[in-house]
Amino acid sequence: PGAHPFDPGLLAATTDERMVRWWWTNRPSASVVLATGGKAPCAVSLPALAAARALDALDRKGMRLGPVVASPTRWSILVAPYSMEQLGELLYAKDFVPGSLRFHGEGGYLALPPSETGQGQIRWERAPLPGSAAPWVPDVEAVVDAVVEALTRTGVSAPEL
Repeated sequence: PGAHPFDPGLLAATTDERMVRWWWTNRPSASVVLATGGKAPCAVSLPALAAARALDALDRKGMRLGPVVASPTRWSILVAPYSMEQLGELLYAKDFVPGSLRFHGEGGYLALPPSETGQGQIRWERAPLPGSAAPWVPDVEAVVDAVVEALTRTGVSAPEL
């Protein structure tokens, strides 16, 4: 409940401010859902505890990240759009990828703040910069490489993810 599109296949998705205002007038508690892929950002998500450790390690490393969406159980790092072919090649080239990493690409969706889901309130761990219509987001390869390295170095093993 609350973390998935109301309309099948996101057919009614829009960025039209008048339509969004009308929806929220009629359904004030409706979730905000980002349709991932295409020209929109995609995301890489991981369990909240591992994500907090990974972001801390990436900050120490000086890696630039874009917005990060947080639920009580998972955090999602927004990344530039990617194709399934790109993702497949990236994962194939890795010796190890935590099984709990999830990829939200073409045809997927992600609940955004201030949505409420069955798991709790969605919030920004790292909000987009104010006034930025299209926030900068890193490439999926840079994020996956850095997250896998950070989790390996901080001692987070696959069972903990």
